[in-house]
Amino acid sequence: MTTIMAISAGLSQPSSTRMLADRLAAEVKADHTETVELREYAHDITDHLLTRFANARLRPVLRRLADADGLILVTPVFTASFSGLFKSFLDIVEPDALQGKPVLIGATGGTERHSLVLEHALRPVLTYLRAVVLPTAVYAASADWGNDTDLSRRIARAAGELAAEVARRPAVGRVDPFADPVPFTDLLADISGRTDHD
Repeated sequence: MTTIMAISAGLSQPSSTRMLADRLAAEVKADHTETVELREYAHDITDHLLTRFANARLRPVLRRLADADGLILVTPVFTASFSGLFKSFLDIVEPDALQGKPVLIGATGGTERHSLVLEHALRPVLTYLRAVVLPTAVYAASADWGNDTDLSRRIARAAGELAAEVARRPAVGRVDPFADPVPFTDLLADISGRTDHD
């Protein structure tokens, strides 16, 4: 079963950022899709930054992110970059959680002039985190919502890339270190015959 997690960093409600995340997730057509709005976890994210500890509310979100087969990350554009909330969230994600994971990126903004934020800000930080960032990124300016044909085409192309990348990879699963333990007698047998000088 493939699992896709969509992360929306939109601050308003309703949010065009959430709308874009939902449309991308629906187009991927995975077995299970979950959308997380970071605005609902803003205080938890801040607490984590200050304490370096994920509380009981935030911990399951970070676990599900690590376990997801693919991610959709969508942020609004603020001051020609991704939002502070989005960056704060990336700062608390475990260093290896995104390694090798297929990621579709998207952004929303008032004007198409900010579309390059995907390439000069978002793609580099995710590459640094060793995620597999898909070639097609989706930017939706305010005017794009009125030209739904073009936006739908870009959404379909990006979602298709994510679905194909996830399908060609083995399913991600958290390895349980206690699933197949070595019997204690075998461990003792390994050290039998050793001396104090070994």
